[in-house]
Amino acid sequence: MPGGLDLIVPDWPAPPGISGFFTTRAGGASEGEFASLNLGLHVGDNEQAVRENRRRLVALLPAEPLWLNQVHGTSVITINDDNLNVPVADASSTRLSRRPCAVLVADCLPVLFCDNTGSSVAAAHAGWRGLAAGVLERTVESMSVTPANVMAWMGPAIGASAFEVGQDVVDSFAQSSSTARAAFQAIEEKPGKYLADIYLLARQRLESAGVKQVYGGQFCTVSDPSRFFSYRRDGRCGRMAAVIWRE
Repeated sequence: MPGGLDLIVPDWPAPPGISGFFTTRAGGASEGEFASLNLGLHVGDNEQAVRENRRRLVALLPAEPLWLNQVHGTSVITINDDNLNVPVADASSTRLSRRPCAVLVADCLPVLFCDNTGSSVAAAHAGWRGLAAGVLERTVESMSVTPANVMAWMGPAIGASAFEVGQDVVDSFAQSSSTARAAFQAIEEKPGKYLADIYLLARQRLESAGVKQVYGGQFCTVSDPSRFFSYRRDGRCGRMAAVIWRE
């Protein structure tokens, strides 16, 4: 892979001029629990190593991404020529060329978006709180295109066999969706606990927003420690990036 990085490229029919990928943990300068391509400055890693990791990432991009201060919310920032500071948001979108949208994850669901004509792109960070609150719907709205013309790719996240949640998570989704309970499987030996399918929950939310072209969703960050960071598995760990841009 370019620069020695192990990149996952979306398996979707994006139009010409749309580029994007998801980084794994390989190919970086970080050590220990952050080995090796940790892109998060907020997790306790050596800052110089993270800066080097980001340099290696940016070498593959047309420009430095607009990094977000992610807070598991629903705010979406529109990238323009005036974005200078790190915004508090969990998604970004843009119609500008060569301005990457990016999110950082380590179990939470990264979703990349583009429209059929390649006029708009977006990236969203969807943990269960943001997903239940509508971050994907807000991201689609920010693209200012007909939802039926939007396609989404779901990158690596915690899989359905590893995502144990409580009744509060089930209720958070069920109160706004009649189909959400199908994404939760009760754990017989643990009353009040469920296995959640974050990919199915995301598909449901996207479909209800009018997005019918949904791809990806076949990974599990928890069960593949050699390739992915996982907060649920390790606690203290690095962060991976999902990036998309218009050429």
